[in-house]
Amino acid sequence: MKKNWWKALSVVLLLYVAVAGLLMPVPRLAILNETIRNLYFHVPMWFGMTFILVASVYYSVRYLRTPTPALDIRAHEAARTGILMGFVGLATGSIWAKYTWGEWWTNDPKLNGAAIAMLIYGAYLVLRSSFTDEQQRARVSAIYNIFAFATAMPLFYILPRLTDSLHPGAGGNPAFAKYDLDSNMRLVFYPAVIGWTLLAFWLAQLASRVSLLKLKVYEKQIA
Repeated sequence: MKKNWWKALSVVLLLYVAVAGLLMPVPRLAILNETIRNLYFHVPMWFGMTFILVASVYYSVRYLRTPTPALDIRAHEAARTGILMGFVGLATGSIWAKYTWGEWWTNDPKLNGAAIAMLIYGAYLVLRSSFTDEQQRARVSAIYNIFAFATAMPLFYILPRLTDSLHPGAGGNPAFAKYDLDSNMRLVFYPAVIGWTLLAFWLAQLASRVSLLKLKVYEKQIA
């Protein structure tokens, strides 16, 4: 139980976010109105995605230094979890865009950059499935994973800030924290970031354990 305290914390925080995010008062702003509550879900998912992708790269680097199936599996499952959270982040962002900008998707640098970044990571999954040799697949995947991260992060966080954008925090458009993330919202937003991040690591850990068990069963069958 002592090792799993962070899982319990994740559940508590996300329950708190779900309840407080829907019931606590939010700033009454033109256009955004009640949709600003999506800030508790959309943005923290991107934080969780980023942190779990950092973990994936960490395991990929470790694999290149000390190749083991366990490190390859952990890197792969962390990347898959990050991709899942990234696509959910795109979905929640698209819904938010429909209610605030009037369209599900706009030709916006931030949105397009995020979509391209997710396609880059989607190619990671396709690349892994194209190899039959396990060691070759693991090594090539680890190298690609590192370069995918190095390419995707600027598309997420740097390039959109250099161009005009409707998205808050990009192209001179002020981020939420600068004009409407009041004290009440911070009481929910920061726990949401922690909760979604912990959930990402929890999902990756569960997926890694399942994959490691499958590997052990397979090794026993061929032994």
